[in-house]
Parts: sequence; structure tokens; C-alpha cells
Amino acid sequence: MANLTVVADPDDNADFSRPLPHDIGAEQQVLGAMMLSLRAVAEVRELLDGTEFYRPAHQVIWQAICALADRGDPCEPTAVAAELGARQLDKVGGGPYLHTLIEGTVSSTQAVFYAHRLADLAYARDVATTGIRLSQLGHQAADGDTADLRGAVAAAVQQITATDARGWAPPTALEVARTLPTFPLWELPDWLGEYAARLAEQTQTPADLAGCLALAVLAVAAGGKVWVSPRGWSEPTNLFIVIALGPGNRKSEVFKVMTAPIRTAETALREQAQPHIDDVALQRRVAEADLDKAEKAAINAIDGIVRQQHMDDAKIAAQKLQELRVPAEPRLFSDDATPEVLTSLLAQQGGRMAVLSPEGEVFSIAAGRYSGAPNFAVLKHGHAGEGMRIDRVGRASETIDSAHVTLGVCTQPDVLTGLAATPEFRGQGLLGRILYAVPASLLGYRDHDPELVPDHLAQAYGATLTSLITRLHALPDPVTLTFDKAANTAVKTLLRDTEPRYRPGNDLAHMHDWGGKYPGAVVRIAGLLHIAQHHHGTWTQPITEATFTAARQIGDYFLAHAQAAYDLIGADPDLADARALRDWIARTGTHRFTARDAIQALRPRFRKVADLDPGLRVLEAHNWIRRLPTPPRGYGAGRTPAVVYEVHPDIAPEVKP
Repeated sequence: MANLTVVADPDDNADFSRPLPHDIGAEQQVLGAMMLSLRAVAEVRELLDGTEFYRPAHQVIWQAICALADRGDPCEPTAVAAELGARQLDKVGGGPYLHTLIEGTVSSTQAVFYAHRLADLAYARDVATTGIRLSQLGHQAADGDTADLRGAVAAAVQQITATDARGWAPPTALEVARTLPTFPLWELPDWLGEYAARLAEQTQTPADLAGCLALAVLAVAAGGKVWVSPRGWSEPTNLFIVIALGPGNRKSEVFKVMTAPIRTAETALREQAQPHIDDVALQRRVAEADLDKAEKAAINAIDGIVRQQHMDDAKIAAQKLQELRVPAEPRLFSDDATPEVLTSLLAQQGGRMAVLSPEGEVFSIAAGRYSGAPNFAVLKHGHAGEGMRIDRVGRASETIDSAHVTLGVCTQPDVLTGLAATPEFRGQGLLGRILYAVPASLLGYRDHDPELVPDHLAQAYGATLTSLITRLHALPDPVTLTFDKAANTAVKTLLRDTEPRYRPGNDLAHMHDWGGKYPGAVVRIAGLLHIAQHHHGTWTQPITEATFTAARQIGDYFLAHAQAAYDLIGADPDLADARALRDWIARTGTHRFTARDAIQALRPRFRKVADLDPGLRVLEAHNWIRRLPTPPRGYGAGRTPAVVYEVHPDIAPEVKP
């Protein structure tokens, strides 16, 4: 192995006559490797430009090797000697020296390590010469020459602190800059899509807001009353929709108008049910009076036969009283209910209930704002249409044969970010059940004089939705929608296309909880579009391929927005770790580090090297850092050095404000 001595005076107080840092042995290793391997030539040239060689003869050999490589010719010693010519060959040490370089090369695979070594020493020489230059400037100032001293010093320092990205590919952002689609209103039935579009224009709000709420109100109408069954499985038609939009975007105004027909329908259902409720309540009061009268008569009776007759009357009255349960007033939705209240509402309303809110407090409530512990079992059961049996101390048991909950919630984007603070939301599957919308705000670009919604469109929307809600509410039993042959084939195609995306490295690999429910969500949307198209009551017809295709377009919209929402939530733990590492690097100005350095700086997030590995791999893949080559065996002394990571020169300006 060649001598790898760095020439340097051990005396730290030596004057500037000491030799500049260099390593002749490392230079020989690089040149020898290049003459042995064309691959080594390519790897080394990404890191060096030839000025890093301290010995001038080595710079001449470098230039000859590069000239041969550029022409695609071999780079072995004979070819290099011919390229140099007799005159230059003598100046560099002759042909025997070229062969000596090869013979002394440990391995061509170590070329990159030695190239990094030369780059570091070249920079060290620049620092040393800059120090000499600064000293000279200081002495000149002492002699009276102070002309632009500060400018000269700044220029010298800037020259050695300028970033050098040689050998680096440009870093790619960890935060995916997603261009999110707008909600495809044209895929909704005309009476619904046109109204939503005109409302978005009137209110100067993103079309996503009205479009997502249109699906939410359809889910309120159909949830618990309509199922869809493609290719051997069934899905209910309730949805969990969350729209993340910042303040000042008129969410409450759009929410109020879009949900108004639900309130109208609820009022109509109450008025329709009230006579029956009053009648049952009256019968119950009569039964209570009959029971009380029979009990008193039995107690006061002297004759045993008479007492038995009164007791029989009391039993009949008690049985009748038990059968006479006063129905609850019809309710279709709640603003923000605790899980316990929501469960009771489901039991009272036959397993159907929606949570509709322009503010979105449901997540903080589910996270345990009042109870102190996360509790969202009712949401999980209510999304899937599953049965529930709830037993509580001091209260009667509540049984729900099939629970159906619809969520239509507007919230702030920060709420999505905060969902990561409750790990149970993802660990127990709540996040994967939500259809997210993250529309772009129109603030600053709104028209002060927009066109208003025509009266006939507003009236058609209100009347059609109110009628649809009341028609479906009146169904004695749920209906199951089927798919025609072409639509079933389209479902099969969706399943085929989606499955590979869950594999490691693909776009749904880090969000398989959401992706696994994506085909089912598309099927549910298809059922809602079908119901909206056949709102007059002809919904027993099979769902067509055209309807399913429209549903898939809407599903693709939600898929893209779910990926953006998961970015906000920080649901990819590897990506979150990479961001933490990158921010630490930028904050501290770190240029090189080991795993131990990162662990010590970022405890308790990372406790051992294995915790760091996923985040480091992400940073490497995005070209924010690179792993420096390990020294060859026998290089240096002591135990095996730790792996060192080098930071891309552009990392600090990328992330600092």
C-alpha cells in the first residue's frame, strides 16, 4: 500500500512556511484506480476536477486519463503513456511510474474514498492559503494600507465558504408539492352538480366545498337505508367526509345552504310523526293509569279470587305498557355529539345518524376532551354498518342492529396536523375511513360581484333533496343496489389497478389503512350517485358502468387529497423522521455527522441507530445526505470508525425561512 502521510508540521505555532496539507499516497491511489477501472474514472470525476492534486505531475496524469475516457479509449498505463507523449512522460516520472501507481493500488473500489480525501485536503489548503492572505491583509493595514479592508476580507472568506455541490444530484423536497385536483362537479347529477357549481361561484369558495357537502347530504339521505353490493361484498352508503379549509373562506355560509334541505326534511318528518308520537304517548299514559288502578285494587281486595282478577288485569296493563314505547322525534343529524350521546341517538333513530358541523369539534371530542381518553368505537362501527350493544352502569342496555354514521365536517388544516397527536386515530383505523378534501383557498382572488344562483336551481335542489330524504326515510327495510355486468367489470378493474399500489415503494404503501378502504369508498359513492340520478324512486335498477366511472373519478379526487392530508398529518413515520433529521441539520449548520451525533441531538425521538435508519434512508434517497465511503482495511489506527454522513451544501437555504 502506498504511503498515506499528510505532510504537516506538528507544531501548532509554526509559521506560514510549513507545507500545505496534502496526501501523495491518496493521490496515487486515485490515479492507479482510474487506470484499472473505467467505473472508477466515472465515480472519481463526479467528485474531482483535477485541481485537487497537490503534485503537478499527478494533475498531468489526471488530464491524460480524462482525455482518453472522453474519447472512450482504454486508460491503462500504456495508453496513458502514449497520450502523454515522450516529453511529458519524462516529466511525470516515465512509464515505470505509471505501472508503479497500478501496483500500489489497494483496490479500484476504494477510489471514491480517496477522492473524498483529496477533496477535503484541497479545501484544507484553500483554508490555509486564505489564512495567509488574511494575515497579509492585516499587516498591510498596520502599514497604513486600509483601502477596502473589510471588502477584501469578506471576499476572501466568501470564496472558501461558498457551497460546492460537485458530485451531488439536486435534492428533492421531502414535502411533496402536490397539484391537487378540483372536485369534479360535472360527475354529479345535473340537479346537484349545477347547483353546487353556481353556489361556489356565488360565494366565491372552492368548488370542493360544495361538491364534498353534496356527497355528504346524499349520504345523510341514503345511509342506513341503502346498501351496494358489487362482486360478492356489500357496502353501506354513509360516508366520512372532512374538508380542511382555512378561516375566512365562508365555510359556514356554504355549509348552511347545502344542508338546509336536511333541516327542512327533518321538520317535515317530525310533523308527520307527531300525531303517532302523541297517540302512543296517550296510550302509554292510559296504560300507566290502568296499571296503577289494577295494582291498588289487587292490594285492597279481600277476596282471593277478586285479588287474582285484579292481578291479571295488572299484568295485562304492564305488558301493554312495555310494548308502548314512545317513539323519539325523528332526527337526521347532530352538530357535535360526544360518543355516548351519538350512540344513544343511533339507538333512538333506528341506527341512522349524521354529524354535520362547519367547525369539526368531533375529533377533539373523540380524542377525549371530556372523557380524558380517546373513544370513537361508535364511529368505527357506524362507518361499517355494524351492530352494537352498549351496557352502562345505571342505564338500560342499548342495542343497535346496524349502526350508520355519516360525517360531514369542515375544519381548519391545523386540525389535520393535530390528528397525529392521538395515535389511536390511526392505530385503530379512524383516519383510514375518512375522505379528505384539502382545497386551495380563494382568499385574495375573489370576485366582488359574482353571479347569483338562479332561483329555479335553488328551488330544484331543495325540493329534490328534501323529497329524496323523506322517500328513503319511509322505506320499511333497507334496499340493496346491484351492479350490471359492465359495472361489475369496472369494479374488478379498479381492484386490479389498486392492489400493486400498496406494495413497498409505491404511493399507497405508507397509507394502506386508507388505501385498503379506497375501492369500498368508490363503490359507496357509486351508490349515492345512482340514488341521486333515480331520486323519483326508480333506484332498484342496477348501477351502470357510466355511474361507476363517474364515482371512480370522484374517488381519484379523494385519493389525491388523502395523500396531501396524510402529508399534513405526518402519517408516514419514515418521512416524519427524515424531516426531523433535516431540520436539525439545517438548524445547527451541520456539515458531517455520525448516527451517534444525531441520536445525542435528537433524544428521545431516537434512542438507537436502528431508530435512525429509516429517516436516513429517506434523506439519502432525496439527495439531502450521502454516506461517505468507509476507509479501506488497515487505513488509520484504532477501532473501525463510525459511518459518516455528508450533508448536501444546499440543505440550509432550502429549509431556513
